[in-house]
Amino acid sequence: MAAPAPPTSLAPDRPPASRTRARTTRAWAGRLLPPLLFSLLVLAAWQLIVALADLRETILPRPTVVASHIYDQRSLLLDNAWVTLKEILIGFALAFAVGITLAILITTSQIVERAVYPWMIASQMVPIVAIAPLLVLWFGFDLTPKVIVVALVSFFPLAVNSVDGLRAPPREMIDLMRTLGAGRLRIFRVVQIPAALPFVFSGAKVAIAFATLGAVFGEWVGASDGLGYLILTLNNQSATADVFAAVFVLSLLGIGLFGLVSLLERIVLAWRFAGRS
Repeated sequence: MAAPAPPTSLAPDRPPASRTRARTTRAWAGRLLPPLLFSLLVLAAWQLIVALADLRETILPRPTVVASHIYDQRSLLLDNAWVTLKEILIGFALAFAVGITLAILITTSQIVERAVYPWMIASQMVPIVAIAPLLVLWFGFDLTPKVIVVALVSFFPLAVNSVDGLRAPPREMIDLMRTLGAGRLRIFRVVQIPAALPFVFSGAKVAIAFATLGAVFGEWVGASDGLGYLILTLNNQSATADVFAAVFVLSLLGIGLFGLVSLLERIVLAWRFAGRS
C-alpha cells in the first residue's frame, strides 16, 4: 500500500526577496520617472525657446546659465536658504502648537467655539500685506516678525482641518464608548485622535506650503538676509539669472519640506496607506 502524500500547506508562498525588491523598484520608478521626464521636457523646451528667440539673459536666461549661477553662488544661496528655513520651521512649529490647541479647545467647549471660532475666521480676512509692515515696526528687522508672518499664514489650515478631524468620528461610536464606561479623555485618545490625524496631516501639507510663501513675503517687507531678501535685491539689480537661481533653491526648499511632511504622514499613518495598497 502506497504511503499517503504529505499534506500540502495552505499558507501562500512568500515572494522571494529579489521579487520584492523588483516590485519596490518598479513602484519608485513609476512615481519618480513621470515628473522627472516632464521636468526634462520643460527644461529642454525652455532652452530651445531662448536659443531660437535669441533672448537676452536679462530677459530670460537659459537653464544652463541658471545652473551655472547656482553653482557659482552656492555659498551665498545656502547661507540665505538656512535663514529662510529657520523662519519657516519656527513659524510652522508655532502655528502647529496654536492651531492644534485651538482645535482641541473649540471641539471640547461650545463657549470657546462661539468666542474664538469667528475671530479665527476673521483673522484670515485681514490681508497679511497690512499686518507685516506693522510687525516690522514693532519687532524690528530680526527673526521675530518673519516668524510671526509664517505662523499667521500657516495656523488657519492646521486649526480648521484639526477641528474637522476631531469631529469626524460618528456620534454612535462615541456613545458606544460612553456606554462601555470610557471617559472623555479615553474617548479623545482612542477615537478622536486617530480619526483626526489624516485631517491634521492634510492641513499640515497646506500649511507648510503657505509657510514658505509667508517667509518670503516677510523678508520682502523687512529683512537683511534670506532667500526672499536675496530675490528682491537681485531683482533690483536686474540680475535675472541669479534671481532664477534663488527661486530654484527656494522651490527645492518648499518641495523638500512638503515631502518631509508627506513622509512623516506615511510613517505615522502607515495603516492608512497599507489599506490603500
